[in-house]
Amino acid sequence: MIEMLNRWYQRRFSDPDAVALVGILLMGGVVLYFFGALLAPLLVAIVMAYLLEWPVSKLCRVGLSRSLSATVILLLFSGLMVIALGGLLPTITSQIANLTSDIPTMFSRFQVYATNLPDRYPEVIDPALVDALMASMRVKALEMGESVVKGSLASLISLATLAVYLILVPLLVFFLLKDKKEMLQTAAGLLPRNRRLATQVWLEMNQQISNYIRGKVVEILIVGIASYVTFALLDLRYALLLAVLVGLSVLIPYIGAAVVTVPIAMVGLFQWGLGPDFWWLMIAYGIIQALDGNVLVPVLFSEAVNLHPVWIIVAVLVFGGLWGFWGVFFAIPLATLVKAVWGALPTPAEPHHDVDV
Repeated sequence: MIEMLNRWYQRRFSDPDAVALVGILLMGGVVLYFFGALLAPLLVAIVMAYLLEWPVSKLCRVGLSRSLSATVILLLFSGLMVIALGGLLPTITSQIANLTSDIPTMFSRFQVYATNLPDRYPEVIDPALVDALMASMRVKALEMGESVVKGSLASLISLATLAVYLILVPLLVFFLLKDKKEMLQTAAGLLPRNRRLATQVWLEMNQQISNYIRGKVVEILIVGIASYVTFALLDLRYALLLAVLVGLSVLIPYIGAAVVTVPIAMVGLFQWGLGPDFWWLMIAYGIIQALDGNVLVPVLFSEAVNLHPVWIIVAVLVFGGLWGFWGVFFAIPLATLVKAVWGALPTPAEPHHDVDV
C-alpha cells in the first residue's frame, strides 16, 4: 500500500511546478480558514472589484484613466445601492415586523390543524407523534425567541461592524480597481519561481470567477424581481420580503431553493389554507425555480454547469463547512478550481507497447 502511494506521488508530483501549485493552494486555504473572519472586508471588496472590473475596463478603453474610471464607476454603484436600499429597507423592515407578530397566530392555527389530524386519519397518524411534534415546535419557538433577544442585544456590535464595512470596503474596492496591475505584480513576486501550473490555473479561474460573480448578481436580480412580480400579482402577504429570500436563495445551489420553499408555503397556508390560491402560488413558484435551474443557470454559467449536481452539493457542504458564507458563495468556482487543478497536474505516462509487424 505504501509503495503504491509512493509511486502515485512520484507520478503526480515529480514536476516542481505541481508541488508549487499544491503548496500555494494549501497556504491559501490555511490563511482563509484561520483568518477568514479578519479578512472578511477584503473578501467583500474583492467580490465587488470583480463585479465592477468590467465597466471600469470599458471606460479605460474609451480613453479615461484607470483612476478616474474606478472613481466614476464606484460613485455610480454606491449611488444605485443607496437608492435601492433606501427604497427596499423600510418595506422589508415593516414586513419583518408584521411577520414576527403573526408567527404566534400561525403557530396556533397549525397546532389546531395538526391536533385534528389523528381524528381525520386515525389509521395513518398517531396522536402521540403529533404531541411530540408540537412539544418540539414549542421548544424551537422558545429558542427562536431567545435568539431574537440575543440578536437585539448584539445589534450595537453589528452596527459598529457595518460602519467599519461602509468605510473600509469602498476604500479597498477603489484601490483594488485603481492599482490592479501593481497588486498582481506584487503578489506574483511573493510566489515561488516554479509557478507555471499555478499561472495556468490562475488565468483560467480568474475569468471564471469574474463571470461567476457577475452572473450570480444577475441571477439574484432576475429571480428576485420575477418572484416579487408573481407574489404581488397573487396578492401574497410579505411579497417583497419573500422575494428577497428567493433571490438570495440562489447563492446556495439546490439547497437554498428547498429551504426557502418552507416560509413561502407557510405564509400561503396561513393566508389561504389549502385552497386554489395556495396551489397556484406553489405552481408559480415551481415554474420560477424550474426556469432558473434549466434556462437561466445554463445561460449565465455555461462552464460551471458542466459539474454534476452531486459534486456541486458536495462542494457546498464541504466548503461551506470550512469557510462559512464565503465557502457557500464560491462553492461552484472552488469545485471548478479543484477540477482545473486536477487536470493541470501531470498525469501518469501511458505504458508504451511495441507492436509486432
